[in-house]
Amino acid sequence: MENSEERNRDAVEQTSLYSGATESLAGSRELSSLGSDSELNGYAGDLKTNRYGFVGGAQQADDCPDEVPVDVLRQRELKWLEMFSNWDKWMAKRHKKIQLRCQKGIPPSVRGRAWQYLSGSKVKMEQNKGKFEELDSLPGDPKWVDIIERDLHRQFPFHEMFISKEGHGQKDLFRVLKAYTLHRPEEGYCQAQAPIAAVLLMHMPAEDAFWCLVQICEKYLPGYYSTGLEAIQLDGEILFSLLRKVSPVAHRHLSKYKIDPILYMTEWFMCAFSRTLPWSSVLRVWDIFFCEGVKTIFRVALVLLKHMLGSAEKLKTCQGEYETIDKLKTIDPKYMQEGFLIQEIIELPIAEREIEKEHLIQLKKWRETHGELLCRPAPRMHGAKPINDSEPHKKIQTSPSIILPREVDSIAKTKKTKESKQFQKEMEKQRLKGQKEMSKKKKHSAGKSDTTANGVVKTETGSQYPVISSGASEAPLLQNEQIWESTESLSSEPSEQDTYL
Repeated sequence: MENSEERNRDAVEQTSLYSGATESLAGSRELSSLGSDSELNGYAGDLKTNRYGFVGGAQQADDCPDEVPVDVLRQRELKWLEMFSNWDKWMAKRHKKIQLRCQKGIPPSVRGRAWQYLSGSKVKMEQNKGKFEELDSLPGDPKWVDIIERDLHRQFPFHEMFISKEGHGQKDLFRVLKAYTLHRPEEGYCQAQAPIAAVLLMHMPAEDAFWCLVQICEKYLPGYYSTGLEAIQLDGEILFSLLRKVSPVAHRHLSKYKIDPILYMTEWFMCAFSRTLPWSSVLRVWDIFFCEGVKTIFRVALVLLKHMLGSAEKLKTCQGEYETIDKLKTIDPKYMQEGFLIQEIIELPIAEREIEKEHLIQLKKWRETHGELLCRPAPRMHGAKPINDSEPHKKIQTSPSIILPREVDSIAKTKKTKESKQFQKEMEKQRLKGQKEMSKKKKHSAGKSDTTANGVVKTETGSQYPVISSGASEAPLLQNEQIWESTESLSSEPSEQDTYL
């Protein structure tokens, strides 16, 4: 038992290589295993890139992802462009539809922009215009600059953007990471931030990637990249507790060999599975992560643990601590395949409230055994909706690159005009009908009642009622028109493309 505890303590010390407090990163076997300068010299000249821009590598091999028909893809693109043009209303009133479309997969042509809108980095950047340029012009702390420069070639070395040391990919990655150390000098640089920033740079320019990284570090995963790795250790305990519900067999096995969660989940969580899953699965997981928050990362981890260790048959080959950890580091590809994995994580019943409830429990245990946390990050936001609600409501300025095509815009306006005219006709009929009824009542009550000076009719029985003028009868119509205008822009006809494909 003592030997097991010592091994776990050693593992915690090894994983501190991810922490910004550690300057010597060369000893990280896991993070340097993707390649070296000698492997990459002249590599790109002989091989063609795949659909994602990779020229090789096991994780990044083209794993024959589920193909979406071109016509369906184009329809999805138009739907996302429509949402961008009226994003605040969609987030406020039809967030569930956004969530469904993220689960289906964001079209590649709009993925980078969608991540910015979902994370709130678009608003953040507009609120801080010129900030990135200011940070980019500063020299940076020599300590962090040296570490970042030694780390650049390790980030997706088989991707065309990051192969060359003098290429724009590595240069932009350096700019983004250096800017973050100046933006948050109390945190500095953490090695696990590099792959996160690299994935973002594959989909957007440097300034956009910087603000998206800021949102991930501050809103989605606060405290993950701070000194001490306290937040990641707490989430490891939360994951282990949730595993009891999802897969009791796997939970008992890990408990039996006293395998600390930090031994297998650190890279999963801190890199958001960007260094673990096939690339098509990485992108789909990130689509859902930006919409639904950290529960997506928990769900992916729970699905993998369940399918790798969830039965007696599967445990026959890992009767021991080292065998189990090795099994979790070499996950069966069929469990990481895009179609299978996404369906599993969508159906897994783990909600935000369960994670937060368990967080309070584990935080109490931490304080009893370790004392107060050294780092106290802000509460994390569980996805796009809470982030959007927490930000000042300022209309996002739509870029010309996402204006709807003329034919789509004209169709939408034609539909709106026809519906509006029909609605106005119905309202006019009701108004005329009301006027006729009022005139009949007036004729019937003529000579039997008198009108007071304040516009109140007094009947023979002494009861009173107000005189309704022709203008007053239109008040309900104005209210109805306001309701119509508030919901009209978000109406959409159900279609076959809205079902899960």
